[in-house]
Amino acid sequence: MDKFIDEAVNYLQEAEHAVVFTGSGISAESGISTFRGEDGLWERYNPEEVASIYGFRKNPAAFWHFARDLFLKSTAFPNPGHEALAQLEKMDVIKAVITQNIDMLHQKAGSQNVLELHGSLDKVDCLNCTREFNWDHIASVLEKDCPVCESCGSKMLKPRIVFFGEALPAGTLKKAREETEKSDVFLVVGSSLEVYPAAGFPDIARYSGAKTILINKDITGLEDMFHTVIKGKAGEVLPRLAEACI
Repeated sequence: MDKFIDEAVNYLQEAEHAVVFTGSGISAESGISTFRGEDGLWERYNPEEVASIYGFRKNPAAFWHFARDLFLKSTAFPNPGHEALAQLEKMDVIKAVITQNIDMLHQKAGSQNVLELHGSLDKVDCLNCTREFNWDHIASVLEKDCPVCESCGSKMLKPRIVFFGEALPAGTLKKAREETEKSDVFLVVGSSLEVYPAAGFPDIARYSGAKTILINKDITGLEDMFHTVIKGKAGEVLPRLAEACI
């Protein structure tokens, strides 16, 4: 592993516009379950029922039961991987973090330029009367029951996340693609690279001339796409990269 970490450090130290792309693997060490792979959430839940816009409109309680399991049973604090990325940004080594995650852990760790492709749980909207709620308020209710709108009584409370069947936010997607095209180093952390269009970003980066790095605990089958592959946990590998770049 040391050889590949040294390669990644060299790429980062020489980079003028390094960009990071993260998936659920980076948050697994914070207690948040991954979606795919062994013991992933899709092994226990039907995504069409709990994470599609069609399933949500039919039965919002199914989503909130899923959300309770996913977020309220986790420690949900940034781990050393998140903190290392925030440190690398502060050091001006990386310019942006593009993430598929909705847990806001990058921001809690201190990252500033975070592009959330799938939205976040920060705000929750009533689809019936348009009242807005903060996630912390909804989470406090969710511990006991599925939330309902305090203004109109509707159960159609939807967090500002992208469900299956919904388009990614156009503005965020555009900015993410621009950052990727500008990158000279593109670092993927904890993503299975199975969900498009986001999974196509490493190809865009490589086509634009960037050195590509993959850090992942599991084999993805896409290792040949990358110049350097480091098999390991983000919380162990990223702090080593940050320390070496000081």
